Amino acid sequence: MEPCRLAATDLACRRGERLLFRSVGFALEPGAALQVAGPNGTGKSSLIRLLAGLLRPFAGAVERVGAVGLLDERPALDGHLPLGRALAFWGRIDGGEGAEVAALGLEPLLDLPVRYLSTGQRKRAALARLVEQNAPIWLLDEPLNGLDKEAARACEALVARHCADGGVAVIASHQPFVLPGMATLALPGFAPPEPAA
Repeated sequence: MEPCRLAATDLACRRGERLLFRSVGFALEPGAALQVAGPNGTGKSSLIRLLAGLLRPFAGAVERVGAVGLLDERPALDGHLPLGRALAFWGRIDGGEGAEVAALGLEPLLDLPVRYLSTGQRKRAALARLVEQNAPIWLLDEPLNGLDKEAARACEALVARHCADGGVAVIASHQPFVLPGMATLALPGFAPPEPAA
């Protein structure tokens, strides 16, 4: 795997007039994983988007060394194509071989158009695509949503293998994610400022 590093320094995020978080900092070297935890609305998804370069920070900086693979609620799979063709399209671009299709239980679904997949099936398809990207930095936003217990364990195993191979993973989730040695970053959120008297 190519060298990788992901770091945040004094990161702050504001949405509209609301400060979601501030002073967030961490550094992840190869093999490291970080779970971002906190109640809904505290900025977990916003932090993932900042780390991916899809949002600009209100303050602070993000350092990325290595390609980034993002898994969120919007899988980049053409809803009109059968799943097999949708994954093959990205396989040609990413150079993947479809090795995770069987491990994620997707073989019976390859002829089904993506738009007919359930939430959990779409999530498993997005995981298969993420693996095929061969990106050393994985950013996962609520990766266990919609997955049954067996699929959730398969997801955790994929992330564990990725980190064991020298990758980095950031998992934003309000659900427990089992990964030995993973650090946790809690986003407490901020109350709105008191109105002036």
